[in-house]
Amino acid sequence: MGNALSQRQVDFYRENGFCVVDGIFDAGLIEKARAVVDGLLASADLTGVAEAEPEDGSKARRIWAPTSRDELFAGIAEDTRLLDAVGQLIGPDIVLQYSKLNVKPPRVGSVVEWHQDFSYYPHTNTDLVAALIYLDDATRENACLRVVAGSHRHGLFKHESEGHFVGKVSSPADAGLDDSAIVDCEGSAGSVVFIHPLLLHSSEKNLSDLYRRVFIPSYRAADALPIYYGPHAAHNEPTAKLVRGSAPRTVRSEAGLWQLPIAAAEFNSLYQVQEGSHLSDGTKSSTGYFSHEAEAEAEADAQDAAGSAM
Repeated sequence: MGNALSQRQVDFYRENGFCVVDGIFDAGLIEKARAVVDGLLASADLTGVAEAEPEDGSKARRIWAPTSRDELFAGIAEDTRLLDAVGQLIGPDIVLQYSKLNVKPPRVGSVVEWHQDFSYYPHTNTDLVAALIYLDDATRENACLRVVAGSHRHGLFKHESEGHFVGKVSSPADAGLDDSAIVDCEGSAGSVVFIHPLLLHSSEKNLSDLYRRVFIPSYRAADALPIYYGPHAAHNEPTAKLVRGSAPRTVRSEAGLWQLPIAAAEFNSLYQVQEGSHLSDGTKSSTGYFSHEAEAEAEADAQDAAGSAM
């Protein structure tokens, strides 16, 4: 394993919960990635491929599981340079947990409210990291990622309303944090923003004439296992993949009390639960890379495993 990050960058991540890194990916590879996105979105039927923007159904706000759709994204997620950096942050044994591609089209890019990723996917420990790879130059103008520096050191905030998981906190101030700690994670195309699972983060509506597309492979230490297998989480496990190191024979647990993300109805995405649109019919649609039958089977297996462990 090499050192893709300097010690200063690793120390910054530990202290602040994020780190913006330039130079991991070259312009040629990023250009090819944008072309793949264009090809995926050019499909006549995006059902099961992408989630549409509510304001303009002809435009997508998310592409599901890009590593399962094109070998270019699969290769990026397992690129030695990226895994070297991930290994410095969470250890040598690495599982690729899931991938997604957020597409913020000009003028209609959806808001992502303040939240912590760990609230959606609690694990036995917090050695998880998401790598946000900018496919376009990202600035405040076109809604780059915003974070509350150091918020990962304050534990898991409440993401509930009226007894149900809603996938967001109303504001950093309501979580007891100072707005002065908010940082805009601007970066050129090819930059990578590494974020801790307890980092409070968001992004605003894209009001510019520019795209802001970001490919997000998410990783966990191999000895961090999910403690929640509900409808929005179970579908990740059959495609979770050990991409470096070896599978451990033990599970590492951190002491703590984690709120489970039990929503009022099933939901497909962060957008839906934050907006409340998951309440309209109470059903979860297929994201195309994992069938309903396989999902139901995986969830049943998870419940059987949980029952046998009791």
